[in-house]
Amino acid sequence: MGVRASRKRIYDAEFREGAVRIATETGKPIPEVAEDLGIHPRTLHS
Repeated sequence: MGVRASRKRIYDAEFREGAVRIATETGKPIPEVAEDLGIHPRTLHS
């Protein structure tokens, strides 16, 4: 079996602010916004 290296993605402030804006302005649930952005919902909660 191979070892899978995990890579922590770093999102810039503009991406994070945009994600929060989408969630607050649209009223969409966090998991739905995260899916739209292609990220894990826990990433958006952080």
